[in-house]
Amino acid sequence: MQQILKQYGALHIAVNGKEAVEAVRTAMDAGDPYDLVCLDIMMPEMDGHQALKEIRGLEESRAVLPPNGAKIFMVTALDRVKDVSRAFHGLCDAYLVKPLEKTKLMEQLHAFQLV
Repeated sequence: MQQILKQYGALHIAVNGKEAVEAVRTAMDAGDPYDLVCLDIMMPEMDGHQALKEIRGLEESRAVLPPNGAKIFMVTALDRVKDVSRAFHGLCDAYLVKPLEKTKLMEQLHAFQLV
């Protein structure tokens, strides 16, 4: 995924959910919020569902409401209906199952006008 996305702009990699949320908070505080956040459900310290909730909460606390916030793609090996449903209920924008297919990622990037 990094190889695909790097041609479109700067990338930041978080090693866990807490780090991802903190990166989003820092970017928002600097006035340069992320356009795209990709989360895995299975992350250490804070899973993707919780990170999604925290990020949407940060946006809401700053009066940034959908569709004006970051586009959040869940990119995960979990394709169970309950995980997909929970992610969309948490206001993710797209759900991509690993192994990630470049064409599916590109379709979503185009659909959300990120490229």
